Amino acid sequence: MTPLMHAAYKGKLDMCKLLLRHGADVNCHQHEHGYTALMFAALSGNKDITWVMLEAGAETDVVNSVGRTAAQMAAFVGQHDCVTIINNFFPRERLDYYTKPQGLDKEPKLPPKLAGPLHKIITTTNLHPVKIVMLVNENPLLAEETALNKCYKVMDLICEKCMKQRDMNEVLAMKMHYISCIFQKCISFLKDGENKLDALIKSLLKGRASDGFPVYQEKIIRESIRKFPYCEATLLQQLVRSIAPVEIGSDPTAFSVLTQAITGQVGFVDVEFCTTCGEKGASKRCSVCKMVIYCDQTCQKTHWFAHKKICKDLKDIYEKQQLEAAKEKSEEENNGKLDVNSNCVHEEQPEADVGISQETCQPKESAEGEKECSPSGAGLEGFQEAPAGPQESEE
Repeated sequence: MTPLMHAAYKGKLDMCKLLLRHGADVNCHQHEHGYTALMFAALSGNKDITWVMLEAGAETDVVNSVGRTAAQMAAFVGQHDCVTIINNFFPRERLDYYTKPQGLDKEPKLPPKLAGPLHKIITTTNLHPVKIVMLVNENPLLAEETALNKCYKVMDLICEKCMKQRDMNEVLAMKMHYISCIFQKCISFLKDGENKLDALIKSLLKGRASDGFPVYQEKIIRESIRKFPYCEATLLQQLVRSIAPVEIGSDPTAFSVLTQAITGQVGFVDVEFCTTCGEKGASKRCSVCKMVIYCDQTCQKTHWFAHKKICKDLKDIYEKQQLEAAKEKSEEENNGKLDVNSNCVHEEQPEADVGISQETCQPKESAEGEKECSPSGAGLEGFQEAPAGPQESEE
């Protein structure tokens, strides 16, 4: 077990970085059971160390002595965040390929200055359209029409390569296509003028009057899935079968189905997601209704224009739920007391039952005894009367 493996398993991020800087082999396969540093990082559940190992060039398809990869080992012990990071990792070298002129091209398909911001979006595990638009909007290099044009074309090239390579990767192809569709939607809003990405975010968050469901967001995600150019893909057919029968506004949403298919995140894990950007682990609730959750104050301010219309209704629903919960709790406590009292009664009742049964059995036994005696008595009477006849005849 190398020092890097030991540091990864113990969750020592700084030590891992130090060892990697001094030439530690991230793909060392000399462990007695075939474990790698990435496997130990995934087993520890440390997302940062897992990411550092991947950036250092850790291979994700290496198997140990029992034939399991790092992602499979992490899934076995319940480290689903590490599984998501490994499955969604895209090596920077594959993106840097497009930053250099290829063949007869005089210019690269992707300017080198855009490789870093684009790689950050590609490797994100949060596929919420609002989050992707926010990542574009916060980077001045990306928030331009010309830059996004080059980015979405590179996304389409990567998607095509994933589908046509020998070991076809439908999941990565679908993710690249989805990000490309979001980029194209950003371009359509940027053509109208400056600061139009904020307008796109508001359009994605705007909910319908009845329940606040973001219809426009749902339609964009469904449209991006429908535009996937490879109709024979198994993943596309599964997505269509899962989403097509569902009415807009019902569960499961297109976003939840797509996220589970691409990132592999499980839906039964009890975690909270930001209402605005879909970020995992949100903890700040609306102080009024207590029903809506955000990851920070920025997301709350961004969503307020839509939330303020239904905040009062959600508050009434929350109060009603609290009253019902309190009522159920009191009923359970009362039922518990009744069960205790009934148990006490049942403990005393068997003695009374035994006494009653003895009393009830005695008259039955006496009656049966009389019935048994009565025929025998009749026989005796006949036996006594029988000799009277001969005595009279003898006389």
